[in-house]
Amino acid sequence: MPVTLPRSRFQRQLVSRSTIRKLIAAFIVWTIVEAQLIYYRVAHAERDTQAQATTLLKPTRVYIASLHWNNAAILRSDWNKAVVDLTKALGADNVFVSVYESGSWDDSKGVLRELDRDLGRLGVQRQITLDKETHQDAIDAPPAEHGWITAPSGEKRLRRIPYLAGMRNLSLQPLLNMAENGTTFDYVLFLGDVVFSVPDIVALLNTNDGQYAAACSLDFSKPPRFYDTFALRDSGGHEYATQTWPYFRSSNSRKAVLRGAPVPVSSCWNGIVAMHPSVFTGVQGLKFRGIDDTLAEYHLEGSECCLIHADNPASRTRGVFLNPNVRVGYSRKAYDAVHPPGGWLSLSQVFSGLWKNRVARWLTTPLLKELQVRWRIRKWAEKAEGRKEPGPFCLINEMQVIVHNGWAHL
Repeated sequence: MPVTLPRSRFQRQLVSRSTIRKLIAAFIVWTIVEAQLIYYRVAHAERDTQAQATTLLKPTRVYIASLHWNNAAILRSDWNKAVVDLTKALGADNVFVSVYESGSWDDSKGVLRELDRDLGRLGVQRQITLDKETHQDAIDAPPAEHGWITAPSGEKRLRRIPYLAGMRNLSLQPLLNMAENGTTFDYVLFLGDVVFSVPDIVALLNTNDGQYAAACSLDFSKPPRFYDTFALRDSGGHEYATQTWPYFRSSNSRKAVLRGAPVPVSSCWNGIVAMHPSVFTGVQGLKFRGIDDTLAEYHLEGSECCLIHADNPASRTRGVFLNPNVRVGYSRKAYDAVHPPGGWLSLSQVFSGLWKNRVARWLTTPLLKELQVRWRIRKWAEKAEGRKEPGPFCLINEMQVIVHNGWAHL
């Protein structure tokens, strides 16, 4: 009868080390194959988007709304021309341009007058408002009933978000006036102070085959980090995991990015946004807003660009989507950086991005921030009957006020 001798300790160590080496090798192969598959999927999705960005799904009427403050440089270098090109592509009769500028101390007013003349030559309907009121004028005005806050110092301060929300609502006033007279549009296009092209807009409008409550671009100031962290929330209502690709914490949002597909999110703005005019028109039309002043005094703030999605019932039925294949920049340099020849993500960027995002999700959590916000909302709601904030995922632990040269945290 054969006798099986027990393995020595040395033999067991060899087996163990051999198994570990095999596991490590398998892990390396898996990560390389995974990165390559994702790289090809993203590149393929980008090529498809570019191919489809030449034709709109149908004849389209677009209401363009935009706010500007001290944007003369980008207006003159890129923005004015891009708007003119867009109106030519859509057709002058299919566009209304509403621009609201307020209190710039650079030559924004002068450059917008040039845009007014250029659009006039094309026969484009428009309303370009050049408001002389500066931030200092607004600060020096007697505090209004809404939009002001009692700072920790005890003085009344003008809140940033209601101030911006009011301007956004003014930029939409011609839309409301025309709706009352039976003039309709297919989309409201909110254009930020970004570099963009006509194909960018076509691709954005075509997002998810046109089925959305809102569709947003992805914005960059200092690539590869995206810019608008204040308004962007993933499908779970969470802030970003990493500010670089693939950005998101929730699996639904992240999986879409890995396919190069429109990303389901709770909220986005990120440079350019397309929404449907019916959201804003009619008796029940939505308006941009800030959170209640009494809630803001709990040292909370939320972007008006996030709250509009929280307020919109269509966000939950038709969805809000960020289109990762529509990338805009706050300068020509930033725009070119995210539109390099041959695709915007390299294989090494995919590989490193995947692991940075994983490590961030494993080692960090937004739970404590979110619990702090919800606790403050609950304390506020308990102070008076009927208090409710429908956009808790938009709120962060900040207090923002207008100052003479911009805005500040308190």
